[in-house]
Amino acid sequence: MQIYNSMTRKKEEFKPVHEGKVGIYACGPTVYNYFHIGNARPFITFDVLRRQLEREGYDVTFVQNFTDIDDKMIRRANEEGITVRELADRFIKEYFVDAQALGIRPATVHPKATEHIPEIIQLISRLIENGHAYATPGGDVYYRVSAFPGYGKLSGQSVEEREMGASERLDVETDKEAPADFALWKAQKPGEPAWDSPWGKGRPGWHIECSAMSMKYLGETFDIHCGGKDLLFPHHENEIAQSEGATGKPYVHYWMHNGFINVDNQKMSKSLNNFFTVRDISKEFDLEAVRMFMLSAHYRSPINFSRDQIEAANASLTRLYTARDNLVFQRENGEDRPMNEEETAFAARLKDYEARFDAAMDDDMNTADALGAIFEMVKDANVVIKAGSSKEAAGKALESLQAVCGVLGILTKSQDDLTDEVRKMVAERAEARKNKDWKRSDELRDAIRAAGYILEDTKQGQKVRKA
Repeated sequence: MQIYNSMTRKKEEFKPVHEGKVGIYACGPTVYNYFHIGNARPFITFDVLRRQLEREGYDVTFVQNFTDIDDKMIRRANEEGITVRELADRFIKEYFVDAQALGIRPATVHPKATEHIPEIIQLISRLIENGHAYATPGGDVYYRVSAFPGYGKLSGQSVEEREMGASERLDVETDKEAPADFALWKAQKPGEPAWDSPWGKGRPGWHIECSAMSMKYLGETFDIHCGGKDLLFPHHENEIAQSEGATGKPYVHYWMHNGFINVDNQKMSKSLNNFFTVRDISKEFDLEAVRMFMLSAHYRSPINFSRDQIEAANASLTRLYTARDNLVFQRENGEDRPMNEEETAFAARLKDYEARFDAAMDDDMNTADALGAIFEMVKDANVVIKAGSSKEAAGKALESLQAVCGVLGILTKSQDDLTDEVRKMVAERAEARKNKDWKRSDELRDAIRAAGYILEDTKQGQKVRKA
Protein backbone atom coordinates (compact mmCIF):
# COMPACT_ATOMS: atom_id res chain seq x y z
CA MET A 1 0.00 0.00 0.00
CA GLN A 2 1.16 3.50 -0.86
CA ILE A 3 0.22 6.21 1.67
CA TYR A 4 0.58 9.96 1.26
CA ASN A 5 2.57 10.95 4.34
CA SER A 6 1.81 14.50 5.48
CA MET A 7 5.23 14.58 7.15
CA THR A 8 7.23 13.98 3.96
CA ARG A 9 4.55 15.40 1.61
CA LYS A 10 4.80 12.42 -0.73
CA LYS A 11 3.44 8.92 -1.24
CA GLU A 12 5.43 6.21 0.50
CA GLU A 13 5.22 2.44 0.62
CA PHE A 14 3.60 1.38 3.88
CA LYS A 15 5.91 -0.71 6.06
CA PRO A 16 4.59 -1.48 9.56
CA VAL A 17 6.69 -1.19 12.70
CA HIS A 18 5.85 -4.81 13.57
CA GLU A 19 5.39 -7.31 10.75
CA GLY A 20 1.77 -8.28 10.23
CA LYS A 21 0.46 -5.73 12.72
CA VAL A 22 -0.68 -2.13 12.32
CA GLY A 23 -1.29 0.48 15.02
CA ILE A 24 -3.53 3.43 14.09
CA TYR A 25 -4.51 6.40 16.23
CA ALA A 26 -7.40 8.53 14.97
CA CYS A 27 -8.38 11.75 16.73
CA GLY A 28 -11.95 11.40 17.97
CA PRO A 29 -14.62 13.95 18.89
CA THR A 30 -14.86 16.41 21.76
CA VAL A 31 -18.14 15.19 23.21
CA TYR A 32 -20.14 18.34 23.97
CA ASN A 33 -22.58 18.01 21.04
CA TYR A 34 -23.60 15.71 18.20
CA PHE A 35 -20.73 15.44 15.74
CA HIS A 36 -21.03 17.41 12.50
CA ILE A 37 -20.66 16.48 8.85
CA GLY A 38 -17.04 17.68 8.83
CA ASN A 39 -16.20 15.25 11.68
CA ALA A 40 -17.90 12.44 9.78
CA ARG A 41 -15.37 12.53 6.95
CA PRO A 42 -12.29 11.43 8.93
CA PHE A 43 -14.37 8.91 10.89
CA ILE A 44 -15.51 7.28 7.61
CA THR A 45 -12.17 7.66 5.79
CA PHE A 46 -10.05 5.99 8.42
CA ASP A 47 -12.64 3.32 9.13
CA VAL A 48 -12.16 2.35 5.45
CA LEU A 49 -8.35 2.44 5.85
CA ARG A 50 -8.65 0.00 8.72
CA ARG A 51 -10.94 -2.31 6.72
CA GLN A 52 -8.59 -2.39 3.71
CA LEU A 53 -5.58 -3.18 5.89
CA GLU A 54 -7.56 -6.02 7.46
CA ARG A 55 -8.49 -7.27 3.97
CA GLU A 56 -4.77 -7.40 3.24
CA GLY A 57 -4.20 -9.61 6.27
CA TYR A 58 -2.96 -7.17 8.88
CA ASP A 59 -3.90 -7.40 12.54
CA VAL A 60 -5.05 -3.81 13.15
CA THR A 61 -5.26 -2.07 16.52
CA PHE A 62 -7.40 1.00 15.91
CA VAL A 63 -7.52 3.59 18.70
CA GLN A 64 -9.95 6.54 18.60
CA ASN A 65 -10.23 8.73 21.67
CA PHE A 66 -12.97 10.80 23.22
CA THR A 67 -11.95 14.24 24.48
CA ASP A 68 -14.20 14.43 27.53
CA ILE A 69 -12.69 17.44 29.33
CA ASP A 70 -12.36 20.74 27.49
CA ASP A 71 -13.26 24.44 27.74
CA LYS A 72 -16.29 23.97 25.48
CA MET A 73 -17.51 21.05 27.56
CA ILE A 74 -17.20 23.00 30.79
CA ARG A 75 -19.08 25.92 29.26
CA ARG A 76 -21.96 23.80 27.96
CA ALA A 77 -22.25 21.75 31.15
CA ASN A 78 -22.51 24.98 33.15
CA GLU A 79 -25.18 26.28 30.75
CA GLU A 80 -27.24 23.11 31.23
CA GLY A 81 -26.63 22.88 34.98
CA ILE A 82 -25.11 19.39 34.76
CA THR A 83 -21.66 17.94 35.36
CA VAL A 84 -19.08 17.62 32.60
CA ARG A 85 -19.18 13.86 33.16
CA GLU A 86 -22.94 13.76 32.56
CA LEU A 87 -22.52 15.80 29.37
CA ALA A 88 -19.74 13.51 28.13
CA ASP A 89 -21.64 10.31 28.87
CA ARG A 90 -24.66 11.62 26.97
CA PHE A 91 -22.81 12.59 23.81
CA ILE A 92 -20.54 9.53 23.80
CA LYS A 93 -23.72 7.47 23.70
CA GLU A 94 -25.07 9.64 20.87
CA TYR A 95 -21.77 9.35 18.99
CA PHE A 96 -22.24 5.59 18.73
CA VAL A 97 -25.80 6.03 17.44
CA ASP A 98 -24.68 8.25 14.55
CA ALA A 99 -21.46 6.31 13.91
CA GLN A 100 -23.40 3.06 13.56
CA ALA A 101 -25.82 4.69 11.11
CA LEU A 102 -22.80 5.83 9.05
CA GLY A 103 -21.38 2.29 9.03
CA ILE A 104 -18.41 3.21 11.25
CA ARG A 105 -17.16 0.28 13.28
CA PRO A 106 -16.25 0.79 16.95
CA ALA A 107 -12.52 1.22 17.51
CA THR A 108 -10.44 -1.49 19.14
CA VAL A 109 -10.11 0.95 22.04
CA HIS A 110 -12.03 4.18 22.71
CA PRO A 111 -9.97 5.81 25.49
CA LYS A 112 -11.33 8.81 27.40
CA ALA A 113 -8.99 11.58 28.51
CA THR A 114 -10.42 11.68 32.04
CA GLU A 115 -9.64 7.99 32.51
CA HIS A 116 -5.95 8.53 31.70
CA ILE A 117 -4.98 11.30 34.08
CA PRO A 118 -2.15 9.23 35.70
CA GLU A 119 -0.58 8.57 32.29
CA ILE A 120 -0.91 12.25 31.36
CA ILE A 121 0.71 13.39 34.62
CA GLN A 122 3.53 10.87 34.16
CA LEU A 123 4.21 12.14 30.62
CA ILE A 124 4.23 15.78 31.74
CA SER A 125 6.61 14.87 34.58
CA ARG A 126 9.02 13.30 32.09
CA LEU A 127 8.95 16.48 30.00
CA ILE A 128 9.71 18.65 33.02
CA GLU A 129 12.55 16.35 34.08
CA ASN A 130 14.29 16.55 30.70
CA GLY A 131 13.82 20.29 30.29
CA HIS A 132 11.07 20.23 27.66
CA ALA A 133 8.43 21.67 30.00
CA TYR A 134 8.18 23.93 33.04
CA ALA A 135 5.71 24.59 35.82
CA THR A 136 4.66 28.12 36.73
CA PRO A 137 3.99 29.51 40.22
CA GLY A 138 0.29 29.59 39.40
CA GLY A 139 0.11 25.82 38.83
CA ASP A 140 0.10 25.78 35.02
CA VAL A 141 2.60 23.67 33.08
CA TYR A 142 3.81 24.69 29.61
CA TYR A 143 5.78 22.95 26.88
CA ARG A 144 9.04 24.75 26.11
CA VAL A 145 8.94 24.86 22.30
CA SER A 146 12.49 26.20 22.06
CA ALA A 147 13.77 22.94 23.59
CA PHE A 148 12.53 20.93 20.61
CA PRO A 149 14.54 21.79 17.48
CA GLY A 150 12.22 19.76 15.23
CA TYR A 151 9.16 21.86 16.00
CA GLY A 152 7.31 22.67 12.78
CA LYS A 153 8.49 19.66 10.75
CA LEU A 154 4.96 18.39 10.14
CA SER A 155 3.23 21.67 9.34
CA GLY A 156 6.19 23.52 7.87
CA GLN A 157 5.54 26.41 10.26
CA SER A 158 8.43 27.83 12.23
CA VAL A 159 8.20 28.73 15.89
CA GLU A 160 7.94 32.40 14.93
CA GLU A 161 4.93 31.65 12.71
CA ARG A 162 3.13 29.62 15.34
CA GLU A 163 -0.35 30.86 16.21
CA MET A 164 -1.88 29.70 19.44
CA GLY A 165 -4.88 27.38 19.18
CA ALA A 166 -8.15 29.08 20.06
CA SER A 167 -8.66 26.77 23.05
CA GLU A 168 -5.38 27.95 24.54
CA ARG A 169 -5.71 31.72 24.17
CA LEU A 170 -5.46 33.52 27.47
CA ASP A 171 -6.40 37.10 28.21
CA VAL A 172 -3.26 37.46 30.30
CA GLU A 173 -0.23 35.25 29.68
CA THR A 174 2.32 36.40 32.21
CA ASP A 175 3.75 33.04 33.24
CA LYS A 176 4.95 31.85 29.85
CA GLU A 177 8.61 31.96 28.98
CA ALA A 178 7.77 32.47 25.29
CA PRO A 179 4.58 33.16 23.30
CA ALA A 180 4.91 29.88 21.34
CA ASP A 181 4.85 27.69 24.46
CA PHE A 182 1.60 25.77 24.93
CA ALA A 183 -0.31 24.39 27.90
CA LEU A 184 0.20 20.84 29.12
CA TRP A 185 -1.61 21.30 32.45
CA LYS A 186 -4.09 24.04 33.37
CA ALA A 187 -4.51 25.12 36.96
CA GLN A 188 -8.04 24.83 38.29
CA LYS A 189 -10.34 27.84 37.96
CA PRO A 190 -13.37 28.25 40.29
CA GLY A 191 -16.09 25.72 39.51
CA GLU A 192 -14.00 23.66 37.05
CA PRO A 193 -13.43 19.89 37.32
CA ALA A 194 -9.90 19.18 38.52
CA TRP A 195 -7.51 16.40 39.44
CA ASP A 196 -4.64 16.30 41.90
CA SER A 197 -1.18 16.66 40.41
CA PRO A 198 2.38 17.54 41.54
CA TRP A 199 1.60 21.12 40.38
CA GLY A 200 -1.68 21.46 42.22
CA LYS A 201 -5.26 20.77 41.20
CA GLY A 202 -5.95 21.19 37.51
CA ARG A 203 -6.74 19.46 34.23
CA PRO A 204 -4.77 18.42 31.15
CA GLY A 205 -4.35 20.48 27.99
CA TRP A 206 -5.87 19.05 24.83
CA HIS A 207 -2.65 18.08 23.03
CA ILE A 208 -1.06 16.08 25.86
CA GLU A 209 -4.13 13.87 26.14
CA CYS A 210 -3.62 12.34 22.69
CA SER A 211 0.11 11.80 23.23
CA ALA A 212 -0.50 9.93 26.47
CA MET A 213 -3.37 7.81 25.17
CA SER A 214 -1.81 6.91 21.83
CA MET A 215 1.47 5.80 23.38
CA LYS A 216 -0.29 3.78 26.09
CA TYR A 217 -2.14 1.62 23.58
CA LEU A 218 0.22 1.65 20.59
CA GLY A 219 3.70 2.17 22.03
CA GLU A 220 6.15 5.07 21.90
CA THR A 221 6.53 4.62 18.12
CA PHE A 222 3.58 3.45 16.03
CA ASP A 223 2.45 3.25 12.43
CA ILE A 224 -0.30 5.70 11.46
CA HIS A 225 -1.77 8.82 13.04
CA CYS A 226 -4.73 10.34 11.23
CA GLY A 227 -7.32 13.08 11.42
CA GLY A 228 -8.77 16.08 9.65
CA LYS A 229 -6.49 18.59 7.94
CA ASP A 230 -7.53 21.18 10.53
CA LEU A 231 -5.71 19.15 13.22
CA LEU A 232 -2.34 19.18 11.44
CA PHE A 233 -1.44 22.42 13.21
CA PRO A 234 -1.21 23.02 16.09
CA HIS A 235 -2.64 19.77 17.50
CA HIS A 236 -0.57 17.16 15.68
CA GLU A 237 2.51 19.36 15.60
CA ASN A 238 2.28 19.67 19.38
CA GLU A 239 1.74 15.94 19.80
CA ILE A 240 5.02 15.29 17.99
CA ALA A 241 6.88 17.80 20.16
CA GLN A 242 5.48 16.32 23.38
CA SER A 243 5.93 12.66 22.46
CA GLU A 244 9.37 12.87 20.89
CA GLY A 245 10.47 15.36 23.53
CA ALA A 246 9.64 12.78 26.19
CA THR A 247 10.94 9.61 24.53
CA GLY A 248 13.66 10.75 22.14
CA LYS A 249 12.15 8.33 19.60
CA PRO A 250 10.18 8.88 16.38
CA TYR A 251 6.53 9.21 17.37
CA VAL A 252 4.65 8.20 14.20
CA HIS A 253 5.81 6.82 10.85
CA TYR A 254 2.88 7.95 8.66
CA TRP A 255 0.62 10.98 9.10
CA MET A 256 -2.65 11.03 7.15
CA HIS A 257 -5.02 14.01 6.87
CA ASN A 258 -8.31 14.29 5.02
CA GLY A 259 -9.47 17.40 3.15
CA PHE A 260 -12.17 19.85 4.19
CA ILE A 261 -15.89 19.78 3.45
CA ASN A 262 -17.65 22.81 2.01
CA VAL A 263 -21.42 23.18 2.18
CA ASP A 264 -23.04 24.45 -1.01
CA ASN A 265 -19.60 25.73 -2.10
CA GLN A 266 -19.08 27.69 1.12
CA LYS A 267 -16.95 26.87 4.14
CA MET A 268 -19.08 25.28 6.85
CA SER A 269 -19.63 27.65 9.77
CA LYS A 270 -22.29 28.46 12.32
CA SER A 271 -22.29 32.13 11.26
CA LEU A 272 -23.38 31.16 7.72
CA ASN A 273 -26.05 28.86 9.14
CA ASN A 274 -24.74 25.96 7.04
CA PHE A 275 -23.40 23.98 9.98
CA PHE A 276 -25.03 20.55 10.01
CA THR A 277 -24.71 17.77 12.53
CA VAL A 278 -24.99 14.21 11.28
CA ARG A 279 -28.11 13.91 13.41
CA ASP A 280 -29.68 16.82 11.48
CA ILE A 281 -28.84 15.18 8.16
CA SER A 282 -30.22 11.81 9.26
CA LYS A 283 -33.69 13.36 9.44
CA GLU A 284 -33.59 13.95 5.68
CA PHE A 285 -31.22 11.33 4.26
CA ASP A 286 -30.22 7.72 4.83
CA LEU A 287 -26.74 8.05 6.31
CA GLU A 288 -25.42 5.24 4.13
CA ALA A 289 -25.87 7.67 1.23
CA VAL A 290 -23.75 10.20 3.15
CA ARG A 291 -21.02 7.58 3.49
CA MET A 292 -21.27 6.83 -0.24
CA PHE A 293 -20.94 10.54 -0.97
CA MET A 294 -17.80 10.79 1.18
CA LEU A 295 -16.17 7.89 -0.64
CA SER A 296 -16.94 9.24 -4.11
CA ALA A 297 -13.97 11.63 -3.89
CA HIS A 298 -10.35 11.11 -2.83
CA TYR A 299 -10.02 11.61 0.92
CA ARG A 300 -7.36 14.34 0.56
CA SER A 301 -9.46 16.41 -1.85
CA PRO A 302 -11.92 19.05 -0.63
CA ILE A 303 -15.53 18.03 -1.28
CA ASN A 304 -18.73 20.01 -1.57
CA PHE A 305 -21.69 18.79 0.47
CA SER A 306 -25.08 19.50 -1.07
CA ARG A 307 -28.46 17.83 -1.28
CA ASP A 308 -27.92 17.16 -4.98
CA GLN A 309 -24.68 15.33 -4.21
CA ILE A 310 -26.32 13.19 -1.53
CA GLU A 311 -29.21 12.34 -3.84
CA ALA A 312 -26.74 11.34 -6.56
CA ALA A 313 -24.87 9.16 -4.06
CA ASN A 314 -28.14 7.57 -3.00
CA ALA A 315 -28.99 6.79 -6.64
CA SER A 316 -25.61 5.09 -7.05
CA LEU A 317 -26.17 3.13 -3.87
CA THR A 318 -29.59 2.02 -5.13
CA ARG A 319 -27.94 0.64 -8.29
CA LEU A 320 -25.66 -1.47 -6.13
CA TYR A 321 -28.52 -2.73 -3.97
CA THR A 322 -30.57 -3.62 -7.05
CA ALA A 323 -27.64 -5.63 -8.43
CA ARG A 324 -26.99 -7.26 -5.06
CA ASP A 325 -30.64 -8.26 -4.64
CA ASN A 326 -30.71 -9.74 -8.14
CA LEU A 327 -27.65 -11.85 -7.33
CA VAL A 328 -29.20 -13.05 -4.09
CA PHE A 329 -32.37 -13.98 -5.97
CA GLN A 330 -30.51 -15.84 -8.72
CA ARG A 331 -28.30 -17.65 -6.23
CA GLU A 332 -31.43 -18.96 -4.54
CA ASN A 333 -33.57 -19.52 -7.65
CA GLY A 334 -31.07 -20.10 -10.45
CA GLU A 335 -30.29 -23.40 -12.17
CA ASP A 336 -28.54 -25.98 -10.05
CA ARG A 337 -25.77 -26.89 -12.52
CA PRO A 338 -22.05 -26.28 -13.14
CA MET A 339 -21.10 -22.94 -14.67
CA ASN A 340 -21.14 -22.76 -18.45
CA GLU A 341 -18.37 -21.25 -20.59
CA GLU A 342 -19.73 -17.68 -20.40
CA GLU A 343 -20.10 -17.88 -16.62
CA THR A 344 -16.64 -19.36 -16.16
CA ALA A 345 -15.12 -16.44 -18.11
CA PHE A 346 -17.19 -14.04 -15.99
CA ALA A 347 -15.91 -15.65 -12.76
CA ALA A 348 -12.35 -15.00 -13.96
CA ARG A 349 -13.22 -11.35 -14.63
CA LEU A 350 -14.50 -11.03 -11.06
CA LYS A 351 -10.94 -11.59 -9.84
CA ASP A 352 -9.76 -8.86 -12.20
CA TYR A 353 -12.33 -6.42 -10.80
CA GLU A 354 -11.22 -7.25 -7.26
CA ALA A 355 -7.58 -6.75 -8.24
CA ARG A 356 -8.43 -3.34 -9.73
CA PHE A 357 -10.29 -2.44 -6.56
CA ASP A 358 -7.28 -3.38 -4.41
CA ALA A 359 -4.89 -1.50 -6.70
CA ALA A 360 -6.98 1.65 -6.32
CA MET A 361 -7.18 1.26 -2.54
CA ASP A 362 -3.43 0.62 -2.34
CA ASP A 363 -2.84 3.87 -4.24
CA ASP A 364 -3.31 6.10 -1.18
CA MET A 365 -6.92 5.03 -0.62
CA ASN A 366 -8.33 6.06 -4.00
CA THR A 367 -11.92 5.19 -3.13
CA ALA A 368 -13.28 6.97 -6.23
CA ASP A 369 -11.41 4.60 -8.56
CA ALA A 370 -12.25 1.67 -6.29
CA LEU A 371 -15.95 2.49 -6.72
CA GLY A 372 -15.38 2.65 -10.47
CA ALA A 373 -14.14 -0.95 -10.41
CA ILE A 374 -17.21 -1.98 -8.39
CA PHE A 375 -19.64 -0.42 -10.86
CA GLU A 376 -17.92 -2.13 -13.78
CA MET A 377 -18.24 -5.43 -11.92
CA VAL A 378 -21.95 -4.74 -11.41
CA LYS A 379 -22.48 -3.80 -15.06
CA ASP A 380 -20.90 -7.07 -16.13
CA ALA A 381 -22.92 -9.07 -13.58
CA ASN A 382 -26.17 -7.49 -14.74
CA VAL A 383 -25.50 -8.82 -18.26
CA VAL A 384 -24.34 -12.32 -17.33
CA ILE A 385 -26.46 -13.18 -14.27
CA LYS A 386 -30.09 -13.42 -15.32
CA ALA A 387 -32.92 -15.92 -15.48
CA GLY A 388 -31.43 -19.27 -16.39
CA SER A 389 -28.02 -18.54 -14.84
CA SER A 390 -26.42 -21.06 -12.52
CA LYS A 391 -26.61 -20.67 -8.76
CA GLU A 392 -22.81 -21.06 -8.66
CA ALA A 393 -22.14 -18.07 -10.94
CA ALA A 394 -24.56 -15.87 -9.01
CA GLY A 395 -22.94 -16.95 -5.75
CA LYS A 396 -19.44 -16.11 -6.95
CA ALA A 397 -20.55 -12.66 -8.14
CA LEU A 398 -22.33 -12.00 -4.87
CA GLU A 399 -19.26 -13.03 -2.87
CA SER A 400 -16.98 -10.68 -4.85
CA LEU A 401 -19.42 -7.77 -4.66
CA GLN A 402 -19.91 -8.12 -0.92
CA ALA A 403 -16.17 -8.45 -0.29
CA VAL A 404 -15.24 -5.17 -1.95
CA CYS A 405 -18.29 -3.26 -0.74
CA GLY A 406 -17.57 -4.53 2.76
CA VAL A 407 -14.22 -2.72 2.69
CA LEU A 408 -16.01 0.54 1.87
CA GLY A 409 -18.66 -0.20 4.51
CA ILE A 410 -21.55 0.02 2.04
CA LEU A 411 -24.23 -2.41 0.92
CA THR A 412 -24.67 -3.49 4.52
CA LYS A 413 -28.45 -3.60 4.72
CA SER A 414 -29.79 -7.12 4.49
CA GLN A 415 -32.79 -8.17 2.50
CA ASP A 416 -33.98 -9.42 5.86
CA ASP A 417 -34.57 -5.75 6.68
CA LEU A 418 -38.05 -6.16 5.17
CA THR A 419 -40.62 -5.26 7.79
CA ASP A 420 -43.03 -7.92 8.97
CA GLU A 421 -45.82 -5.92 7.34
CA VAL A 422 -44.14 -5.94 3.90
CA ARG A 423 -43.20 -9.60 4.25
CA LYS A 424 -46.83 -10.43 5.03
CA MET A 425 -48.05 -8.45 1.96
CA VAL A 426 -45.56 -10.24 -0.31
CA ALA A 427 -46.81 -13.62 0.89
CA GLU A 428 -50.45 -12.56 0.55
CA ARG A 429 -49.83 -11.31 -3.00
CA ALA A 430 -48.25 -14.62 -3.97
CA GLU A 431 -51.39 -16.35 -2.73
CA ALA A 432 -53.62 -13.85 -4.60
CA ARG A 433 -51.77 -14.53 -7.88
CA LYS A 434 -52.04 -18.25 -7.28
CA ASN A 435 -55.82 -17.79 -6.93
CA LYS A 436 -55.87 -15.44 -9.98
CA ASP A 437 -57.24 -12.62 -7.81
CA TRP A 438 -55.62 -9.95 -10.01
CA LYS A 439 -57.42 -7.03 -8.36
CA ARG A 440 -56.09 -7.94 -4.92
CA SER A 441 -52.68 -8.68 -6.41
CA ASP A 442 -52.46 -5.18 -7.89
CA GLU A 443 -53.63 -3.57 -4.62
CA LEU A 444 -50.92 -5.37 -2.68
CA ARG A 445 -48.24 -4.48 -5.24
CA ASP A 446 -49.19 -0.79 -4.86
CA ALA A 447 -49.18 -1.07 -1.07
CA ILE A 448 -45.72 -2.65 -1.17
CA ARG A 449 -44.53 0.22 -3.39
CA ALA A 450 -45.99 2.76 -0.94
CA ALA A 451 -43.96 1.06 1.82
CA GLY A 452 -40.77 1.77 -0.15
CA TYR A 453 -40.22 -1.49 -2.04
CA ILE A 454 -40.56 -2.60 -5.66
CA LEU A 455 -41.97 -6.04 -6.36
CA GLU A 456 -41.10 -7.74 -9.64
CA ASP A 457 -42.70 -10.87 -11.09
CA THR A 458 -40.27 -13.29 -12.70
CA LYS A 459 -40.51 -16.84 -13.98
CA GLN A 460 -38.75 -17.89 -10.78
CA GLY A 461 -41.16 -16.04 -8.48
CA GLN A 462 -41.60 -12.67 -6.83
CA LYS A 463 -38.51 -10.49 -6.31
CA VAL A 464 -38.56 -7.60 -3.82
CA ARG A 465 -36.07 -4.73 -3.69
CA LYS A 466 -35.81 -1.28 -2.14
CA ALA A 467 -37.42 1.47 -4.22
